[in-house]
Amino acid sequence: MHPPSDPLDPLLDRWRETPEPPPYMAAEVWRRIAAVENRVERPGLFARMEAAFARPSFVVAFVAACMLLGLFLAEMRLSRLHAERGVQIAQSYLRLIDPLMDATAVKVAARRP
Repeated sequence: MHPPSDPLDPLLDRWRETPEPPPYMAAEVWRRIAAVENRVERPGLFARMEAAFARPSFVVAFVAACMLLGLFLAEMRLSRLHAERGVQIAQSYLRLIDPLMDATAVKVAARRP
C-alpha cells in the first residue's frame, strides 16, 4: 500500500534543482566583503547615543536629570501661578475696601510691596 501522493511533491522536486550560479558571482561577493571590511566607519549621532545609553551609570544620571528638570519647571509654573493668585487676592481686597476705586488704581496698589 502506497502513501497518498502530496500535490506539493512535484513542486518541491522542481525547487531542489538549483541553477548554476553565474561565474562572476563569487568575485562580486568577495568584492562586497572587502568593501565592507575596508570601510572606515564613522560613528553617527545614533551610534554615539546608543553607546552612551548602553552604560547604566549614564542612564541613571540621564533619568535623574530629566526628573530634576521636570520638578524645576513645575516649581517655576506653580510659583508664577501663586504670584498671579496673590495679585488677584490683593485686587479683590482693595475692591472690598473701596468699591469706587478705579481698575488702574487697584492694579497699581496691588503691585506695591
